[in-house]
Amino acid sequence: MNNTIGKVINLFITTKNEKTPREKKESIFIDEYGIIDDKFYNKDINRSILVSSTDSYLLASNNHIKLDDGVLGENILIDINPYYLKAGNKIQIGKTILEVTQNCTICKGLTKINSKLPKLLKDDRGIFFKTIKGGEIKIGNKVSII
Repeated sequence: MNNTIGKVINLFITTKNEKTPREKKESIFIDEYGIIDDKFYNKDINRSILVSSTDSYLLASNNHIKLDDGVLGENILIDINPYYLKAGNKIQIGKTILEVTQNCTICKGLTKINSKLPKLLKDDRGIFFKTIKGGEIKIGNKVSII
């Protein structure tokens, strides 16, 4: 049974263009290899989709760090906190189904934004998912734990 708990706020892909490495999208298409047209497509299916929460941005803001959506490297930004989910848990977004593979480790790149970010977002940056059922994900789609 599905339990609708939130929605998609923003979508991003990583491009191969170094001048504009992040691109906001109205919708993305996913398959078993990850996000189609993303730089990391078919690289590591266990790290192919990064989901972050608006809670991460709120945590930064509450610590006087202003971040624009997408700067944490997420592909999908949702308005609920999924960080309690464990490997093997599944979520449904629109008609797609994603499975948690691992918590996102903090990268040194966050230090370039603000030296406090790696410690602040240690367990609250995002979760990696792999695709169980592909399809289109759009801004505004409902997010459910299944």
